[in-house]
Amino acid sequence: MANSPKILAFAGSAKEASFNKKLVQIAAVGAKAAGAEITYIDLRDFPMPLFDEDLEAQQGIPAAVREFKDLMLAHQGLLIACPEYNSSITPLLKNVIDWASRPEPNLPGLACFNNKIVAIMSASPGGFGGMRGLVHVRAILESIGVLVIPQQKSISKAFETFNENGSLKDSQQQQDVENLGAKVANLLIKLSA
Repeated sequence: MANSPKILAFAGSAKEASFNKKLVQIAAVGAKAAGAEITYIDLRDFPMPLFDEDLEAQQGIPAAVREFKDLMLAHQGLLIACPEYNSSITPLLKNVIDWASRPEPNLPGLACFNNKIVAIMSASPGGFGGMRGLVHVRAILESIGVLVIPQQKSISKAFETFNENGSLKDSQQQQDVENLGAKVANLLIKLSA
């Protein structure tokens, strides 16, 4: 496809064997199959200090933040898998969002988020599958101008739901997660037509 939408996929987890990293890669498969160009990143590769306005004023935007913001600006859609910490968003994901929202000369503060189409999902060892955290992630993203699609997916008991190759054992769950990626891709294709 000549005008393939670009979608950035990542999980709000630094854990190497994260269930959410596996989950977002499943959604990325669906988006790619629907015609999108996918960039998967690991937030471990973008080490950002805890957001601090004094640090920003003294040293400017850190290099890892600049690199992440450039990726955000180059993509029209996002796939985000969101672990739940204490019934809310992870500190890592909140920090990334806060840094990416900072204004710069010739770049409004929310430029990285404006007009983005996003799907959110979660996987958790617990019975709720990270659903409580998704409520907070959705509220944050929608308040900064992101269109979060209504469909989302929470995978409970994640420690027993993945195959060794990273796919989900339940074929319907696998299809549901792939469909999240496809929905984002299809919306972006329709909007660019």
